[in-house]
Amino acid sequence: MEKNVIIKYEDILKNKEIATYISKADLSLESMGYTDHSACHVTKCAEVVKQILTTFDYSSRDINLGQIAAYMHDIGNVINRHNHAQTGAVMAFRILDNLGLSSEDIATVVNAIGNHDEHDGFPVNNVTAALILADKTDVRRSRVRNTKHMDTDIHDRVNYAVKENKIDIDKENRTLTLRLTLDTEITPIMDYFEIFLQRMSMCNNAAKALNIQFKLVINEQELL
Repeated sequence: MEKNVIIKYEDILKNKEIATYISKADLSLESMGYTDHSACHVTKCAEVVKQILTTFDYSSRDINLGQIAAYMHDIGNVINRHNHAQTGAVMAFRILDNLGLSSEDIATVVNAIGNHDEHDGFPVNNVTAALILADKTDVRRSRVRNTKHMDTDIHDRVNYAVKENKIDIDKENRTLTLRLTLDTEITPIMDYFEIFLQRMSMCNNAAKALNIQFKLVINEQELL
């Protein structure tokens, strides 16, 4: 029998099983020296996904599924960082299937989760594209766990150098602009591109999938 349970993003937020996987996945990444991937990161992604899809008049269903995908997108890290997008998609399938979500809605969510990583993902639909943009633009000082790593870890150094992160979404001109204020005494702007060029390219492709333009402005200079 086809399942047809309506599950809201707010219901997923209250799910203790999912919260546990997010927490344990983040602890695994912390032990390896990665930046923050906690509930703070995934809820921020969910907020940005909602902002993007709402601004460009996507359906309430897409907005809800996009937020669910954003909240669950990093649970695969509880197994391993390698291929975490695909393992996370499989985990999400089992959880959402048990909750009774329809196969169509599950397919949308796991599709987005399985395609969010810059190494092998692709913005195959609007929900996936919104998740990619939300995830890859979350660059901020508060994601750095240990400033002692900055001398040797360029990811920590670049994230810590970001004093301000602002996402401007312009419906009329159909643009999404990531505006960063970067402390160049901590790291030069070129360091940002050294580690984030692939992610920015993915953002550009994701924006095209939504029929909008992605722009990057660092220290008031438009670079993309």
